[in-house]
Amino acid sequence: MSVLLNNISKIYENEKALDQISFKAEKGEIIGLLGPNGAGKTTTMKILTCFISQNEGEASVCGFDVSKNPIQVRKSIGYLPEHNPLYKEMYVREYLQFIARIFKIKNSSQRIEELIEATGLTTEAHKKIEFLSKGYRQRVGIAQAMMNDPEVLILDEPTSGLDPNQLVDIRALIKKIGEEKLVIFSSHIMQEVQALCNRVIILNKGQIVADDPIELLANRLGGVRKLIVEFKNKMAKEKLLKLSGVSSVELNEGKYEIFYKEENDLREDIFDLAVAESNKLLHVSGEDATVESIFQHITN
Repeated sequence: MSVLLNNISKIYENEKALDQISFKAEKGEIIGLLGPNGAGKTTTMKILTCFISQNEGEASVCGFDVSKNPIQVRKSIGYLPEHNPLYKEMYVREYLQFIARIFKIKNSSQRIEELIEATGLTTEAHKKIEFLSKGYRQRVGIAQAMMNDPEVLILDEPTSGLDPNQLVDIRALIKKIGEEKLVIFSSHIMQEVQALCNRVIILNKGQIVADDPIELLANRLGGVRKLIVEFKNKMAKEKLLKLSGVSSVELNEGKYEIFYKEENDLREDIFDLAVAESNKLLHVSGEDATVESIFQHITN
């Protein structure tokens, strides 16, 4: 077992950032940690990386307690914060050599070249970090996080602000790393989570509201599906919410996104409602609930 949290709570002044959260994770998992701003994602990561301590509960990494054995925990993890703290005036190899000395890496030159190749930095390794694109700076950040060959890699918003091509490259890199390590990362990009993760943990107001394999996440909500409906005139959301099996309704660019249990077929009810309200039905289409729509459904 690589990571274990048991009833972890964290209080900032009078605000509870985490409220008795528990989960365990093991090698070979790529876990997407999701939640709206202020949900507790970064706080969870900072506790696991020993930057802050919890008020209640226990947490361990690779069998080492984060409170009692912080040095051993830090030796077991690699961490890339949301705001990648690099020394921009240094050259790529110079910076990685500096990190290698901190970790007292044997055969550091060989390890640095391995990481440069693994993270796709070969063509940029001779440059100063300040002249790199954001995508390559993120690669440098991942390389430094991997320097000590950690069993657990924790990434906070690793793809924030990257262009589409950079996204593809960084996703491929994370997926490759996840074959041999435990990777926990936070993201606001739902397509990224769906493409990368084999497990999703959703936090909301400091509590875990979902923890499932990616392919079973919809089943946790009792098999939620989504119906996209467009009327000619505005329809009161309250009337749609009264239809059998409907759990929530969102209006998005003139179209209603209706979440409902999959055993209910809403199409006939939608048509009858339009007739009863003397409204014209312009569009109806159904789709499986995506990670993004489930996230919205749970956190709202």
